[in-house]
Amino acid sequence: MANLIFENPDDISRSTSDSPTMHYTVKIKSFSLLAKNSMERYETGEFESGGYNWKLVIYPSGNKDKNVTEHISLYLAIEAADLRPPGWEVHAIFRFFLHDQIRDNYLTIEDTQKEERRFRGIKLEWGYDKVIPLKTFKDARNGYLVDDTCVFGAEVFVSKQRSMDKGECLELIKESITNKFVFRIENYSKLTTDFYDSNSFNVGIYKWKIWLGPNGEGIGLGNYNSLHLALANKSSLSAGTKIFAEFTMRILDQVNGRHPSAKHNFSRWFSASSYMHGWDRFISIGSSNLTNMGLLVKDTFVVEAEVTILAVVNTTSSPSLELVSSTSCCYSV
Repeated sequence: MANLIFENPDDISRSTSDSPTMHYTVKIKSFSLLAKNSMERYETGEFESGGYNWKLVIYPSGNKDKNVTEHISLYLAIEAADLRPPGWEVHAIFRFFLHDQIRDNYLTIEDTQKEERRFRGIKLEWGYDKVIPLKTFKDARNGYLVDDTCVFGAEVFVSKQRSMDKGECLELIKESITNKFVFRIENYSKLTTDFYDSNSFNVGIYKWKIWLGPNGEGIGLGNYNSLHLALANKSSLSAGTKIFAEFTMRILDQVNGRHPSAKHNFSRWFSASSYMHGWDRFISIGSSNLTNMGLLVKDTFVVEAEVTILAVVNTTSSPSLELVSSTSCCYSV
């Protein structure tokens, strides 16, 4: 056996084992062709351990993204689809193996402190950038590469799985979603109800309505028209969902086509508990005033809303901790 030469970072421990328990092995024939065929990264098939699906990720000439050369890089990856709901994470301890085909034992590679690794949405892979130098690996006297064939293995123990009790995801909309809607109110002078609402209209996946108070409300009661924008499907929102919207409301000048005197802008967060925003005092209530401004024609009042969704927040809630007893299973390819 040749002298084994390793770089030994503080976090890697290497030892020899005669018959370790392995949950998965991968046998690679014609190993040298990986590099010749520009296969810089190889992912194995999936295998199950602790109720989750895993795979090995092998860089036969080193992980170039980590500036590694002249070494084999080896990682354990969890199937991303298993990390549901958002925020879920799996804690696991794992070991890698490399078969010495001459002495029929195994080089064992593991964390020095045998610490758990957290697999989650932002960190799906854990492993080692420099598992073994290629010079040591390719030296036939060491038994790791014999007749251009090698065998890697892995053992995975899931210790626990958990999710944050509560969290949220803020999504800023790169290409903002905008829509306009026109609400026509006829027989304005005969309106008697405190509030009138428009048909619903869509902006993105959310439904909205315009609310008109012909006699005002709050500080505008009796002297002003009040106008508000409201979520029409607030009952369908999940708990914690919030929509940040910028909106402009106008009473249209039906004579001259100019609207600046009856236009207001707002930016607000909308949610199931805060589903309506706007103005108690939008414009003076007097019919003569509205008529002179071209806003009331043939006793018809026209309101336009322009709504732009800029951001959405969704929250997640799930059990905080579940301990898992590991099960042994073995796969081979």
